[in-house]
Amino acid sequence: MSYIKIGQDAQGKDLHVHYCDYGQGNPVVLIHGWPLSGASWEYQLAELPLHGVRVIAYDRRGFGQSSKPWDGYNYDTLADDLKAVLDELDLQNVTLVGFSMGGGEVARYMSRHNGARVSKVVFVSSVAPFMLKTGDNPSGVDKSTFDDMITNLGKDRFGFLSDFGKKFYGQGTFSKPVSQGVLDWTAMLAFPASPRATSQCVKAFGETDFRQDMGTIKVPTLFIYGTADDIVPPETGAKAAAPLVPGSQIVGYDGEPHGLLITSKDRLNRDLLTFVNGQPVQDYYDTDDASTQPVREENNATRYENQTR
Repeated sequence: MSYIKIGQDAQGKDLHVHYCDYGQGNPVVLIHGWPLSGASWEYQLAELPLHGVRVIAYDRRGFGQSSKPWDGYNYDTLADDLKAVLDELDLQNVTLVGFSMGGGEVARYMSRHNGARVSKVVFVSSVAPFMLKTGDNPSGVDKSTFDDMITNLGKDRFGFLSDFGKKFYGQGTFSKPVSQGVLDWTAMLAFPASPRATSQCVKAFGETDFRQDMGTIKVPTLFIYGTADDIVPPETGAKAAAPLVPGSQIVGYDGEPHGLLITSKDRLNRDLLTFVNGQPVQDYYDTDDASTQPVREENNATRYENQTR
């Protein structure tokens, strides 16, 4: 197994994050969402290295196979952990891809560490720029939502996380529901996290304001979101974030839920490779004209095949 030291805990014990590293080429670093681990990028880890890129995914502290300290579940520390990964592997010309909570690490890293080593960033179903509903953020989510999540985690973490997986993939409302196997796998990725990390990270992604961080991003930036995402509503996430990053691209996946890295894995892989290769990603699906979608999907697939041969 591969580990990178990220510091020490309050007792002076070394802390490490677990990571995997596949392929050759310019690196793509995948930062997972709550409450999962780096293994949640299974379909990206299996596909992207086949197309001339190096792909690294790591488990956030407190999750997966990484160290599980009592403290450190704030975005300054998490951004420092990301820096430790990039520095230890001496990565250059990096594309950072942050999913959901992981988008916060991308935003904070870019401001806190001046975007060192990074050439492109991608936010997928991201919590940035600010999840919490406040007087100057009326499109945010009520604080009671996050408080209830923490309370329910304390009552029955395993039951709550199992139910959360259904919402993650839009189960019951999404037209293409995932299998029971995917739901079971998702729960199994969430269960090994420490209870402390699981609850503290809800507070972190629910209350951290990334609006100033977004303005520091000066590299090509892509926002991807599902139009049916009810965990990070588009008006709270991508549609609020994109105007804060001049020149950024924003792409909506029509009808897709929060967990589109599974439900729309093929399109996400195509779009990530297109963006990494320096091409604009076209918003094929965010349209009211449903009759054009099959044709546009075919064109998208053709564009992908031509670029990756």
